[in-house]
Amino acid sequence: MPAAPTPESHARVDADTTLSTDPLWWRQAVVYQIYPRSFADSNGDGLGDIKGVTSRADYLADLGVDAVWLSPFYPSELADGGYDVADYRNVDPRLGTLDDFDEMIAALHGRGIRVIVDIVPNHTSRMHPWFQEALAAGRGSAARERYIFREGTGPDGSQPPTDWTSTFGGAAWEQVEDGQWYYHFFAREQPDLNWDHPDVREDFLTTLRFWSDRGVDGFRIDVAHGLAKDLSEPLPSQAELDAMPMDGHHRIFDRDEVQDIYATWREVFNSYDPPRTAVAEAWVNPDRVPRYANPNSLGQSFNFDLLEADFNADQFRTIITDNLELASSSGSSSTWVLSNHDVVRHATRYGLPDAVRTHGPRPDKPVGQDWLLTGGTEPELHREQGLRRARAATMLMLALPGSSYIYQGEELGLHEVAEIPADQRQDPTFFRTNQKEIGRDGCRVPLPWVHDAANFGFGGPAHLPQPSWFADSAVDVESAREDSTLSLYRRALHLRRTLQGAEEMEWVDDSIEAPHSDQVLHLRRPGGWDVITNFRGRGTVTRSFAPEPIPFDTSTAILTSEPLTDGVLPGETTIWCAPRS
Repeated sequence: MPAAPTPESHARVDADTTLSTDPLWWRQAVVYQIYPRSFADSNGDGLGDIKGVTSRADYLADLGVDAVWLSPFYPSELADGGYDVADYRNVDPRLGTLDDFDEMIAALHGRGIRVIVDIVPNHTSRMHPWFQEALAAGRGSAARERYIFREGTGPDGSQPPTDWTSTFGGAAWEQVEDGQWYYHFFAREQPDLNWDHPDVREDFLTTLRFWSDRGVDGFRIDVAHGLAKDLSEPLPSQAELDAMPMDGHHRIFDRDEVQDIYATWREVFNSYDPPRTAVAEAWVNPDRVPRYANPNSLGQSFNFDLLEADFNADQFRTIITDNLELASSSGSSSTWVLSNHDVVRHATRYGLPDAVRTHGPRPDKPVGQDWLLTGGTEPELHREQGLRRARAATMLMLALPGSSYIYQGEELGLHEVAEIPADQRQDPTFFRTNQKEIGRDGCRVPLPWVHDAANFGFGGPAHLPQPSWFADSAVDVESAREDSTLSLYRRALHLRRTLQGAEEMEWVDDSIEAPHSDQVLHLRRPGGWDVITNFRGRGTVTRSFAPEPIPFDTSTAILTSEPLTDGVLPGETTIWCAPRS
C-alpha cells in the first residue's frame, strides 16, 4: 500500500468548519448513506463521483442530516460494487482524486455535516499490490502469508482444501497457477486477509490515521465480525462449520480475539480530538453485539433487526425494546436502519406479503427476493401501501433514542428497481448463483434529480438503468410538493433536532383502548414528545390492502406521515405530538 501523505498534503482540511465540538455527536445522529457511484455524476461518464457529492452538499444540508457515510470510493475492479479494494488510501480515478475528497470534506464540514467512510478489512481486491506480489512470489513466500493460502486435497492437490462455499455462491477457494488455493468468503476477486500477520494489522492502523488526518470523522467497518479466524488443521467441513455455535469460538466468525484488533483501533480513534467514531457491521448473536459496541472497541454496532421485520407492531416493539437494552449494556447507543445498499428498499418490502418465519424470528429468506426473480411481477407489489408504511416506519425510527441511518433515495420514496436486464446487472451474486438470486443492483440504481432532464439529472447515461417511473420521484418534483416523501423527511429531520432529548423513552400502554390497541405503538421521549404509530390495516391474514383508522385526539399533532382527519389517526400512519404545556 502507498505510504501515508505528508501533513502538508491535507493541512487545509480543517479550515472554516461549523462542526460542533461535542465528542458524543454520533450517539443520536442522523447519518445519510451515500453509494457514491449512484449518487451524482459530475463529469457525464455515467458514474457517480466525489465531485458529485460535493455538488449536492446544499441538498444534504437542506435535508437536515448530521453526517454522511460514503460506501467505498477506493480504487477497485468493481467485482463487488467497490467492496473489493485495491488501494485503501486513495480515490478511484473514475471517482476523482484526493484533492476532490478534501474539497468534499471541506464543503460538508462547512455545512455542519460530518463524514464517515467505509473500511473493508476482511479482504482486499485481487488487484491489490499485496495479492499481486503473493501470486508472483509463489508457494512458501512471505508475501502469501498476508492472505490465506492452502494446498489442495486429492492425490494431485486439484481439489479445494475444504468444501466451503462463498456467500455469493460457488466455492470459497480459488486455485492459482502454481496449484495452491486461496480463501475468499465473498467473490473470488476478494481474497481474505490473514489478520494474524503483523503487516496486515499495522497497515490498517496506518489507513485509519490517513483518513482521520484528512478530516474523516468516523468509520463504518465492513464484516467487522470476520477478521479473526482459526484456520488450524484439520479444517472442518462446511456442515461442521455451519453447526458451530457463534459463541466466540467459531472458526471464522465473531471470535473473541477480534476484539484485540479493535482495542488497537480504539487507541488510534482516541488519539484525535474529538475521538473518531466507528460502527460495526457485525452479524452476530444479540448477546454478542455489546462486545463491538463498548467504548473500548468500535463504540457502536448496527442492529439490523428492523431490516428484517414485517410492518408489525409486535415485531417493532420487541426489536426496539431488546436493542435499547443491548445498547444500555454496552454503554453505547443503538443504531436504527430500514434500508441500505444490501437490501430491498423498505417501501417495496412493505408492499409485498410478509416474510415466512418457520425457524424463529428471522425470515426464511429476505422479503422481495422471490419478487425480484420474477422481474417484479409476482406477487403483486402494492406500491402505495408500501410507501405509506415506509413513511410511517421511518417517522417511528427517527423518533427512537440512538442514531438513525437513512439510505440515499429513501427520502424520495423510491421503490426497488426490479426491471434490470440480465446483461446490465453487476452484482456478483447474480452470476455466481447462476441467476438463482438477483442480488442488490435494484437498490443501487442512480438517483433521479430532475424529472425531465437526460438521465434524470444524474449526469451521463447511468451505469445501472433508471426506470421511467423515477420521474415521479425526482428531487425537483418532490421539492415542489408539500405532501411528498422528501418534504416529510425534511420536516422530520429538522423537527427532530428541536425535540431530541436524553437517550430515553417509555412505552405508553393505556392511551389506546381495545380493540384498537393490539396494532398501535405509543412511545414517549423526554419532555413529553409523544410518538404513535397505527400499524392497523384491513385485508386478509397475509395481505393488508387498506389502512384502518382509530379514534385519537390529534389536536397536539406537529407532524404526521399521512394527512389527518380530526379525531382520527389513519391506519399505517405515524404521528408526532408536541409536548403538552
